[in-house]
Amino acid sequence: MSLLENINCHADLAALNDKQRIALCDEIRQFLIERVSKTGGHLASNLGVVELTVAIETVFDTNKDRLVFDVGHQSYVHKMLTGRQADFDRLRQYGGMAGFPKPGESCTDAFVAGHASSAVSIALGMARARTLLKDDYHVVALMGDGAATGGMVYEGLNDAAESREPLVVILNDNEMSIDRNVGGMASHLSRLRMKEGYLGMKNRYRNALSKLPGGKGFYRFTSRVKEHIKRGLLRTTIFENMGMSYLGPVDGHDLKELTRILRVARDMNRPVLVHVLTQKGRGYTPAEESPSVFHGVGKFDPNSGQIPCKAGQTFSDTFGQTMSALAQSDDRVCAITAAMPGGTGLLGFKEAFPDRLFDVGIAEEHAVSMAGGLAKQGMVPVVALYSTFLQRSFDQIIQDVALLNLHTVLAVDRAGLVGEDGETHHGVFDVGFLRQIPGMRILCPASCQELSDMLVWAVKDQTSPVAIRYPRGGNRDYTSSDWTDLGLNNIVKCHRMGSGLTILTYGTMLQNAMDAADILSRQGIEVKVLRLLSLAPLPIDEVIANLVTDHLLILEEAAAGSAVCHALAEALYEKNPNLQIRSLNLGDGFVTHGSVTTLYEHYGLDGNSVADFVRKEHFYED
Repeated sequence: MSLLENINCHADLAALNDKQRIALCDEIRQFLIERVSKTGGHLASNLGVVELTVAIETVFDTNKDRLVFDVGHQSYVHKMLTGRQADFDRLRQYGGMAGFPKPGESCTDAFVAGHASSAVSIALGMARARTLLKDDYHVVALMGDGAATGGMVYEGLNDAAESREPLVVILNDNEMSIDRNVGGMASHLSRLRMKEGYLGMKNRYRNALSKLPGGKGFYRFTSRVKEHIKRGLLRTTIFENMGMSYLGPVDGHDLKELTRILRVARDMNRPVLVHVLTQKGRGYTPAEESPSVFHGVGKFDPNSGQIPCKAGQTFSDTFGQTMSALAQSDDRVCAITAAMPGGTGLLGFKEAFPDRLFDVGIAEEHAVSMAGGLAKQGMVPVVALYSTFLQRSFDQIIQDVALLNLHTVLAVDRAGLVGEDGETHHGVFDVGFLRQIPGMRILCPASCQELSDMLVWAVKDQTSPVAIRYPRGGNRDYTSSDWTDLGLNNIVKCHRMGSGLTILTYGTMLQNAMDAADILSRQGIEVKVLRLLSLAPLPIDEVIANLVTDHLLILEEAAAGSAVCHALAEALYEKNPNLQIRSLNLGDGFVTHGSVTTLYEHYGLDGNSVADFVRKEHFYED
């Protein structure tokens, strides 16, 4: 009989013995491989935390205790153990279970988690709330070692140590974020050795003294003396130097030992960091051998590990290839990425130009500020970040790049909808925050070829900041390029003539506009389709010159507050007060998870929905 199917909460786990919990881990791995092979998802990271999650859920009751994930792609096992096994059939699908922690799904999901390095800060806030409100529960932050390359972790740890709030921080050290970790912290973690025996003795010593008259005061005195001597004679970890108690490293696949160590940490009643060593992809050979490939994977054959071949060239591929060509011809060109050379298409660049590829870890703020320094001294830096992570560097773009009008190129990958990762990963805000920045030019290619042409122009022909935003995936129907080296002139392109209405869009939403135009044409309504190649500055006079009627529909794959429709409408109204303008975009809320095709339909941005809007609203001239 399966153990897993009877596990739904902490009480069920606690009722098992050690042998049963070890057997449960094997069942969990088989469940993960089978289900994720059908839906796609984050596999390698979850295989690596099976024993760790079972230990956490055994020691802590996440119905009341707060477990805060730092990047939630390692939360699948937690979801399985808290009553959501049946939901894995619709993992990351529209209307189904999210791939990240989501408090709306379960009270055991303490907080949303999609961006790295914030868990310690969030957990400390919860711990302080517990103290102020005189509640009784434990707080645990679970972070990957990749998150430890981000500076926010150390802000949180520094404050946590100073606070003295009871808090358990678990560092899951697998030497990986998505690609292999880089930097001084990764090296530091690899040198640490087990010291739990000493700390266990220390805990027993403290408990014994606490039962004696004046024992607590004597313990504090001897601890200060001991710490002074130890710091003078022994090398200590960075965490201890910050004031955190440190346990580890401990084998993250030794369930019995993990459970014991977590109980020790829980009962220390102070800020403590538990350093756990795990193997990403543990228990599934294909994922062990290629953890980056199986980090975020689509459907695959669970028996062989074979993944269907990727269909065609992607925007990221094109970006990386164009970067390599540019670097070959110009020694000043360099690339910066934040722990994702593979995801941003830069592995070939890294191999060909290792001295000019700077992987800074999960540190987007640092990436942009460093780019400013490089540009100021004569280099041409190109910063490749996903749109959702670029948000973290907004201040640095303003202060350290735009203020001095430095020649820095922002390659904004995964702009627009990204699909199944959902709210925390859609790139639907960059248009709005980048357009606010003086001097920033924003380009929107509709094809891989156009991305390449724009990137060459931005690197070779510009001397000021340029952002090029492009989506996940590859070409749709449009595969050519309308970009020419004309500065920002002639950047409104007509893709279809019509007389009843003008649809204006940008990027790969061109295809949705063309689909709508085709449908409307079959219904006797002829639509003109225009495309903006640049969003900043907006080419108002060009748009006016290309309108065929006083009806304009603006179609955007962006959040309403980030869309260009409002700025366009205001500027166009000043030129033509009779102009009737409507807009379709992703609305005011956060965008849910699901396939991009399904999300287009849900938010009314697919060709059929756009055509229905035009026809039902009678938003055209007969």
